[in-house]
Amino acid sequence: MHDKVKIAAVQMEPRIMRNSENLDNILLKTRTAAHGGADLIVFPECALTGYVFASRKEAMPYMETIPGPSTDKLASCCRELGVHAIVGLLEIDDAKCFNAAVLMGPEGLVGKYRKNHLPFLGIDRFLDPGDRPFTVYKTPIGNIGIHICYDCNFPESARIMMLLGADILALPTNWPEGRGKVAKYVVIARAYENKVHFVAANRVGSERGTKFIGLSKIINAWGDILAEASSDDEQILYGEANLAEAREKHVVFKAGEFEMDLIRDRRPELYTEICKARKA
Repeated sequence: MHDKVKIAAVQMEPRIMRNSENLDNILLKTRTAAHGGADLIVFPECALTGYVFASRKEAMPYMETIPGPSTDKLASCCRELGVHAIVGLLEIDDAKCFNAAVLMGPEGLVGKYRKNHLPFLGIDRFLDPGDRPFTVYKTPIGNIGIHICYDCNFPESARIMMLLGADILALPTNWPEGRGKVAKYVVIARAYENKVHFVAANRVGSERGTKFIGLSKIINAWGDILAEASSDDEQILYGEANLAEAREKHVVFKAGEFEMDLIRDRRPELYTEICKARKA
């Protein structure tokens, strides 16, 4: 297990309906980030396919199985370079369609995540919500949890993964205009309140009239911004995560006088209201 992990967040502009071109770009940027020393490379939501589809039917020809032809090529690249990569794509599984992200490593497919919280936006309007619980994947470069875009607006998502032992939370995202406060405040809060390292990889450019705002970030477990991208350029950010910082939830400011324990100090018996279903 590594003590320190170098993370790369790839801010790029996918092209809708151009999977082959996008995959070539993903593989190229994976090589660039690996040569920059990255151990974990995170790409945006729907990096393979694009996002602003007008219907489920329109998007289906660009959906892929997991594993499938694109993830096989990504696995081969990760194996060659000795890195892990997280990439967003649209997944088809029998009659169901998901906004998904895969975690690939030198040994192939480590795991996948299906977006649980779907906004009324882009392709998410026509997809099935995730049907699997949040999971933390144990890897040689740390324990990694994945969620996608709108999921981070639900603090339970990050908290569950922290309780499952996550060192790093990855957020492939497609933040459009109007979501600047999420980039500016929310992802920092998720890192700080859970004391986990956090990487948010957003896209840039415009797609069918929707403009995306970039502002990808890498944040350490103290809530400090290690690297931040611009609002409109393709960039690769780098930041180093000390895994021990994320694993020590007992914070001592002054021994015996000012201490906090983010696990011990919780009061789960008071939180039951959170789990009750509500009608819209």
